[in-house]
Amino acid sequence: MVLGGIAAGGAYAGAVLFYGTMPRVMYTGYQPEQPVPYSHKLHAGELKIDCRYCHTTVDKAGHAAIPATNTCGNCHNATQNPDGTLAKTAIHTTSLKLTKVRESLATDKSIYWEKVHDLADYVYFNHSAHVNKGVGCVECHGRIDKMEVVYQHEPLSMSWCLDCHRNPEPRLRPLDQITNMEWDPEVSGEGSRAEVGAAVADKLGVHPNTNCTTCHR
Repeated sequence: MVLGGIAAGGAYAGAVLFYGTMPRVMYTGYQPEQPVPYSHKLHAGELKIDCRYCHTTVDKAGHAAIPATNTCGNCHNATQNPDGTLAKTAIHTTSLKLTKVRESLATDKSIYWEKVHDLADYVYFNHSAHVNKGVGCVECHGRIDKMEVVYQHEPLSMSWCLDCHRNPEPRLRPLDQITNMEWDPEVSGEGSRAEVGAAVADKLGVHPNTNCTTCHR
């Protein structure tokens, strides 16, 4: 019975480990359909709009804010002034793809966006704590500027997070390059990733941190 229990326990642990690390279980590649077909490839890639223009709290709070419809309206609002001129920048004001944006602006009702990156409720993650310590957007979200439709690029598993927490330097960059998806220190002549990361870690006081209470509070 003891041998049988050990064998069954080993098989169970192996099955949990195998199944629990499969991409579809970790939602790697998860790509939900959004209510408005927003292209990050166009906005962040071709137009070079900084991530913080829409996600305004990413360097100030725990959560990266979903932009209000008024942010979209800064470019796509067709509201007219009393004299008939357009009140704001008017880009694709009659596009069928932006119908829900115009409806939201007119009714003041929010658009319900589908969440792409959704950590477990027992995990505490603070965007500002990472962004302000030199962790670029691309480290967790991948090349957003090349995604027509955003998908989860990384597994966001505990082991994946710990890889960075144990050795953060290779993933650090200067704060003025946080949202630059194309940043490469070797190309710009700043040095290797290891050298630049070490300098950033020293300047910002970043060190390995694997204390359980950092993420589980």
